[in-house]
Amino acid sequence: MLDKLGGVYAARPRQGPHKLRESIPLHCILKYKLKYALTNQESTIILKDPSNQVLVDGKIRREAKYPVGLMDVVTIPKTNDQFRILYDVKGRFAFVPLKDKKAEFKLCKIRRQQTGPRGVPYIATHDA
Repeated sequence: MLDKLGGVYAARPRQGPHKLRESIPLHCILKYKLKYALTNQESTIILKDPSNQVLVDGKIRREAKYPVGLMDVVTIPKTNDQFRILYDVKGRFAFVPLKDKKAEFKLCKIRRQQTGPRGVPYIATHDA
C-alpha cells in the first residue's frame, strides 16, 4: 500500500472497533487506495468539509485516523461509491464495489454469547 520512496512517516489508526494490525486509517483509504486526494491536507479537507459526507457503516466519520477494518462499508455519497473492505488472497486490503442492497448488511463474527440481567441473552461481535 505504501511505497518505499513516499516518505518516512505513515498514519497510524486510532483506537476503535478494529485492532491496530487489522485496520487501515480512513486518511490512507482516501489517499492511497481510492486516489481521491493527492496529499494529507487534501484528505483532511475532504473529511472535514461539512457538505461532504464519508460514511463508514452508515455513520459520518470526520476523523482522519479512524480505523476501518474487515467487512466495513465505506460510502461516499457525492460520487455514489460504496466499497466493502475485504482481504485478497495475499492478505492485503481489497476494496470491493457494492450495489445498494449489499451495502445494507454486514457479516460479523460472534466472539461471545452470554445472558445478561434477568436472563436477557446478548452477543458480542468482532467489531464491538
